[in-house]
Order: sequence, then C-alpha cells, then structure tokens
Amino acid sequence: MFKHEALFWEAAGEDSKVHCFLCPHHCIIAPGRLGFCGVRRNIDGKLYSLIYGCVSSACVDPIEKKPLFHFHPSSLVYSIGALGCNMRCGDCQNWQIAHARLEQTSQRTVALSPEELVAYTQKTNCQGVAWTYNEPTIWMEYAIDGARLAKSKGLYTVFVTNGYVEKEALDAIGPYLDAYRVDIKGRIEGSRFYKEVAKIKDPRPVLDATIRAKKRWKMHVEMVTNIVPGYNDSPEELKDIAKTILENLGKETPWHVTRFYPYLELSHLSPTPIEKLEEAWGIGKDAGLDFVYIGNVPEHPGENTYCNKCEALLIERIGYYTTVHGIENGKCTFCGNPIPIVGV
Repeated sequence: MFKHEALFWEAAGEDSKVHCFLCPHHCIIAPGRLGFCGVRRNIDGKLYSLIYGCVSSACVDPIEKKPLFHFHPSSLVYSIGALGCNMRCGDCQNWQIAHARLEQTSQRTVALSPEELVAYTQKTNCQGVAWTYNEPTIWMEYAIDGARLAKSKGLYTVFVTNGYVEKEALDAIGPYLDAYRVDIKGRIEGSRFYKEVAKIKDPRPVLDATIRAKKRWKMHVEMVTNIVPGYNDSPEELKDIAKTILENLGKETPWHVTRFYPYLELSHLSPTPIEKLEEAWGIGKDAGLDFVYIGNVPEHPGENTYCNKCEALLIERIGYYTTVHGIENGKCTFCGNPIPIVGV
C-alpha cells in the first residue's frame, strides 16, 4: 500500500527529472532519487509517495496533547504518524521517525488504509483524527483521502504541522481540515533557529500558509513556540513572534510557549528556565494576545484558560486532565464575554 503516485509534481525537462512543489523546497529529483523529505521518489520519471498508509505511530490522545486548547476540550483524537519530514530540526523529540530514511530505518510500520483509519477512530470512541508525530504535509495524498472520509463520517480533523507547505497542497486538503496546530519556531525575518536548527533559509512560507489556512479555509489555528535557550529566547525575538501572530492571525489566536528539553544536536543545552517561559507569557500578553499558554510544565497555572475580559478561571488543566468551570453557550458564565473555543 505504501507506494502511491504523488500529487503536486511536474516533469522537469530532460533526463526524466521531476519537480516536486508540495513544499517550498521545490526539489528537482532525478530518477531513483528521493526529495528532501526522504519519502517521495522519482521512479521512471514519475513521482511517488512511499508512505501512503504507512503508520509508524498510533495512539488515542487527549486533544490537549497536540496542544490544542481552544478546540473540543477534553475530547479524544486518534493520532497517527508516518516517517520523514521536510525540516531537519536538531532538537526534534520525534527524531526516530521524523529523521528516518526508509532504506535505513528499523522503525516498525504497519499499513492502514483511510477506511481502516476511520474505523479505528470510531472504534476507540475518538471524536477526530490527527496527523501528527512527524510532518503531516509530506503525507498529503493519504491525509487528503483520510480527512475527506473522516469528515463524511462526522469526525473532526487536525494537522500538527511545521507549516512548511505550498498553497496548492494546502488548498487540496483545505475543505477537509478543521484545525491547524502550527509551529512558529522563531521570528520570520532573520531567524537563527530556522536557519541553524530547522535547516531552512526562509520561514515566510510558514506564515503565508497559516494565514491562508485561517482566512481562506476557516481552520481553527493555534501557534506553538518551543523556546530554546540561546536560539529564540531573546525578548526581542519573542516580541517579534507575538507581534507576527497578533498582526496576521488576530489577538484571539492561542500562542503556546513551551519548555525545551535537550535532544540531538542541542543535547548540550539545559531545559528552558520556567522564568523564561513566564517572561514569554508576559511578552505575549503585553503585545495584545488574549490567550497565551505555558507548555511542558505540568500543573503550571499558565496552562489554564482565563476570560480575556474579567480574568475568571474558565478551564483548568492539570496535565491532560481538563475541567471546564465557566463557559456556557460559548460565553463566560461570569461576565457574558464570548470565548472563542470550538466545541464548548
């Protein structure tokens, strides 16, 4: 099942090369070779995905784990991952699958058709499906088929993504995708993190795709910045990120500032100080964002949702246990202020 003719490519002149335009890398791929993501191959002048229905990881997760805090709180989501990625983040927590090369990996995978995916989602009493754990956009052919079917069965659909995708691919899945949880790993202009850690030159396509997801396709959007000491933690950079979210996506867009833990190329660093996360939280609020969350610090009050008008506690989160205290019919029960949370 894994080999499947790809979408989003065209012939690239002589020698049977192909041009992949799924993501902004725009790989020109010679016969027999792979694109940057490691899972799309030119076979005799045609581009194929090598991971259609290829599942390396599957789990029933609380939606808060994605993290999505303003989207169907307390619901369960059937979460699946494959292999490969179109970034090479040196701090990747899921590097065993995201950095995997198909010919070299010992990672166990199973085949799961879109029909089986939906059946498992329903059998496990999940309300939706999330493509997560590795980059879902490189799985686009399978994700489109799965999301279309899931929506027809009344399930919600989620991408947990780095956002590095071209508009043609985003538009293909746009009608079938409900939530877009996207990383904003650093400032858009002059980001050390994107260049040195993620290994991409220009992150602007991430912002462009996110704006398109929200404004054209009306997806629910939440942003995450994993704050890495020495790379994206300066007050100036955090202010830039908060301003970017505010000006392009709106003040009600949740921003999660999460704690970094050492991995891979950044194993020599220390975890992010909690004080730095609290500083980032304050920067986001001072910039005008209504909802800023501190992540990867269990039981921190920065995980909770407070009314952006009267500041009453509305949703309490302890780990992945979520209790709604003060939202009814989409409004704060204390002051009547509308609260932009889907599914409450």
